[in-house]
Amino acid sequence: MRQRITGLVAATFTPMHSDGSLRLEAAGRMVEYLLGAGIRALYVVGSTGEGVSLTGQERRATAEAFVRAAAGRVPVIVQVGHTSLAEARELAVHAQAIGADAVSAVPPFYWKPTSAANLADCMAQVAAGAPKLPFYYYHIPAITSVGLDLVEFIRIARERVPTFAGIKYTAPTVQEYMACVAEAGDRLDILWGTDEMLISGLVAGAKAAVGSTYNYAPGLYRRIIEAFERGDLAEARRWQLLSVEMVRCILSAGGLAAQKATMRLIGYDCGPTRLPFAPLSDEQIERMAQRLREIGLAAATSGSPGGLEPI
Repeated sequence: MRQRITGLVAATFTPMHSDGSLRLEAAGRMVEYLLGAGIRALYVVGSTGEGVSLTGQERRATAEAFVRAAAGRVPVIVQVGHTSLAEARELAVHAQAIGADAVSAVPPFYWKPTSAANLADCMAQVAAGAPKLPFYYYHIPAITSVGLDLVEFIRIARERVPTFAGIKYTAPTVQEYMACVAEAGDRLDILWGTDEMLISGLVAGAKAAVGSTYNYAPGLYRRIIEAFERGDLAEARRWQLLSVEMVRCILSAGGLAAQKATMRLIGYDCGPTRLPFAPLSDEQIERMAQRLREIGLAAATSGSPGGLEPI
């Protein structure tokens, strides 16, 4: 029986040197920090991990580094999506060979699937590369422009993708997410993927959430979940609003590059992003840090699991 995904899942950053080459020796320290902070699984070489900006060999090496660092303590989901379904399948073959716990894939995003059935056939080809691993479809229409009916997709994928385990749902359309959760029942995991709307995902039935900001503010999101679970919605909303303000601050400073810079602020330097993302200057990073302090967040002091914590 496959392991169900629950709790906070960190979509990991891929550590790099200043010249953009991989610095995978940093993966081990990052994983130890994440596990100590209560992260329950890792999602590797996805959007946060700049998977589409890496070569195939770099994606394989990065997946190997995180699987090795996790050492079976938490599930590692490897994102294998590609514009070439054949290459995506080969990446899935590799993920199974190195001991990953699951694979996931965005759809082809240049020539795009045209129907839910067509999408299911595409994902079946990818998932066939890892027949022993659970497969999660990665829905992120803001980037892929693939926004097909996911309830219909679930019904078809159950029949056509033998290892279909669920969806990583990264979109603000809560009504569709709720419909997917209802259609999935207890058989599939519908993973919530919009960090600044976590409370909405919880209300809609999420049992697990995958995100980038869980890397650098895990304690903040644990507060949201704990308040929600004890029925204190006012408290949950208070912490969620702080998350909204944090995300607005970081994204306005420079998108993914600013997120990587935030990891530097908390003591886990992941290096720069690759083009087309432009790196932040030291002055830009300091301005962002000051703004984070103004909204009430700063790097945790010693003795804490780490990350940005409420001041």
